[in-house]
Amino acid sequence: MIYRDKQTLTWWEIRAIQATNIEDIDFPDLVALDKEQQIILIAEVKGLPFNFQETKTKKYAILRLIDYLQAAKILIPFAMLVDVNKILIFKWDGNNLSEPIISLNTADVLSYYEPKFCDKSIFNLYLKGLTEAWLHDLAYYWKSAIPPLAKEMAEIGLLQLVEDGTTEIY
Repeated sequence: MIYRDKQTLTWWEIRAIQATNIEDIDFPDLVALDKEQQIILIAEVKGLPFNFQETKTKKYAILRLIDYLQAAKILIPFAMLVDVNKILIFKWDGNNLSEPIISLNTADVLSYYEPKFCDKSIFNLYLKGLTEAWLHDLAYYWKSAIPPLAKEMAEIGLLQLVEDGTTEIY
């Protein structure tokens, strides 16, 4: 996306222009944008059979997040890892990715959008969709007056940024 006031391309657009094949383009699984369409959060999402409980998988996912954050032309303040067990949210200061600033039980958050969350297998695409539904609920209160863990998201500063924003799934 070209920002009219900045006339710059995002990192993802540059990657798309440079790629010779569509398979060469690498994006985060999910991106959240604020009401000005600035990226405020990137996420890696892994549904079954994968999860971030395995040290190698988590380490690799964090390295991917750092690569995305470093390559971006703007400061993206938050990064998130989501699997069927945990939602981990990190802060990015432009140079360093923090340890998780909050760790949430995924079922506590997403079972509001899928009541049988604990009783069924949640694969990658569905987990992305449920995560996106939660972020949209935080942005627009479409499902509830107080979305799951909205207070905690406000305390870390994410709720204020996501309000009236949108998401993109890749």
